[in-house]
Amino acid sequence: MRVYHCSVAHHASRMKRPVFGVCAVFTVWILFSAPSGSSYPLEVGTESAKLSFVEVGQLQLGFSWRNMSCAVCEAIFATVDIALLVRQTSACVRLHLAEPQSFLWPSEACALLVGPTCGHFDIYAHWNVSLPRVPKPPVKPPTPPKPGSPQSRILFLTDIHWDAQYAEGSLVDCKMPLCCRNDSGRANWKHTGAGYWGTYGECDLPLRTVENLLQNVAKSGPWDWVYWTGDIPAHNVWSQTRAQQLNELVTITRLIHKHLGPNVTVYPAVGNHESTPVNSFPPPFVHGNRSSHWLYDTMAEEWASWLPEGALETIRHGGFYTVEVQRGLRVVSLNMNFCARENYWLMVNSTDPADQLQWLIRILQESENKGEKVHIIGHIPPGLCLSSWSWNYYHIVNRYESTITGQFFGHTHVDEFQMFYDEDTLTRPLSVAFIAPSVTTYVNLNPGYRVYYMDGNYPGSSWMVLDHETFILNLTLANNLPSKPDPNPSWTLLYRASKAYGLSTLFPSDMDALIKVMKNDDRVFQRFWYLFHKGHVSKPCTDTCKTSLICFLHSGRYDLLTHCEVLHGDKHSVRKTMC
Repeated sequence: MRVYHCSVAHHASRMKRPVFGVCAVFTVWILFSAPSGSSYPLEVGTESAKLSFVEVGQLQLGFSWRNMSCAVCEAIFATVDIALLVRQTSACVRLHLAEPQSFLWPSEACALLVGPTCGHFDIYAHWNVSLPRVPKPPVKPPTPPKPGSPQSRILFLTDIHWDAQYAEGSLVDCKMPLCCRNDSGRANWKHTGAGYWGTYGECDLPLRTVENLLQNVAKSGPWDWVYWTGDIPAHNVWSQTRAQQLNELVTITRLIHKHLGPNVTVYPAVGNHESTPVNSFPPPFVHGNRSSHWLYDTMAEEWASWLPEGALETIRHGGFYTVEVQRGLRVVSLNMNFCARENYWLMVNSTDPADQLQWLIRILQESENKGEKVHIIGHIPPGLCLSSWSWNYYHIVNRYESTITGQFFGHTHVDEFQMFYDEDTLTRPLSVAFIAPSVTTYVNLNPGYRVYYMDGNYPGSSWMVLDHETFILNLTLANNLPSKPDPNPSWTLLYRASKAYGLSTLFPSDMDALIKVMKNDDRVFQRFWYLFHKGHVSKPCTDTCKTSLICFLHSGRYDLLTHCEVLHGDKHSVRKTMC
């Protein structure tokens, strides 16, 4: 996990003596948890607002606050020189990454960084949403559509991460957290240079690759509609400005308009990288320059040709919305930053930020009353959210399992899914959160995109996922055909789920059965592992890696994921948050 920003939250309820500022806490986090480098604070009198990075030595081999004991964590915060923290805090303020501080005890800081087992912090407080007193309708297991029934073909894009500073021939293995850039240095005979269309490594994509993808999907149409779940900017989070973020939002939005045309509707969702500082999404009660209005207003303006005014109004309010896609089908786009563990604005109040889940319940109840089906899209998978948010969302999905017929997320950059089971026994599969792979190569991946095949459009359609395909740009071929880049590279089909796994549909029962097969048949699991990385695997997955990944597939709720890891003694989860 990488975090290169400091909190702007002012936790007014802290009445204890000032021990550690929140920004200082996260500066310490930066120093210890960045796998590729670490940021030093600016020296006093430095004019340039730039950060330098150094190797962290052995820490880059897998250090994580989540792997640390509470005693060690508290010892760090009890012994680190306070003056150093003050200087780091000053750097955060001067870089416009922090505002007035909140103050934490060591136990509170470790509760935040390591987890609630190390102490109490309000962000982990339990809370519940209120469901209507309307009985849950009897559950009817979904049945496959009749042969020849109409299907809808949906394009799904996520995690584009365009890097405006991407430079062909630059260093791939540089000393910065993001490489293949103008400031990465030039490659020589000892070092690999960045490829024309993209590069395996800690690199994002040049704009030409994004546009080439859009040109190809335009030819691959027609599309019934598009789901687009965010993360437009690159991972250079230490140097981003609001002007740059908005320019990248506008540029990519208009490229999608240009290539897909006016007759294809796109339903976007907000990623965690759209803001600056990264992950910083204040609740709507925060006003003025610290609010997210600068971002939401531009989104509403740029997406106005796709969405009705009612949707634009709730985007301006909190970055979420709902729209009727077709008769009988509604989409809900959630702002998953209000559940994100990395959004430190939630230290102010983590109880249903923006009342988004309560709003979701109202939409679902109205859809249930009308007999509508609902697709939910968002950036961060709910199983990676704050525990209480994740629990409440799981509870909502259970209640409205007959209404919610599709969940679609991104964020992890890899090809996976998470299961939802009945709350009583946790054995009956009732929903699937599909997690599509990224457009970007970050980290060590081929560029890719997803196509979903839905039951519909006809009266009585279930609007459930029947199948999906993943397409990739094979960089090995695209950058070296035969000794120079292919001017017109092919985005090729990597796999179709039904064929790869022998499934007739991708209903919850099918995906649950697939997990059982992967547990017992390692050949199927290794196929999944290959496709998980979009066809570019550098290391095998066995033992605890396999156990952790299968655990993740089971765990659509965060507490189930942590319980499963403890149950199997796994201290090195394969989960990586692409923050």
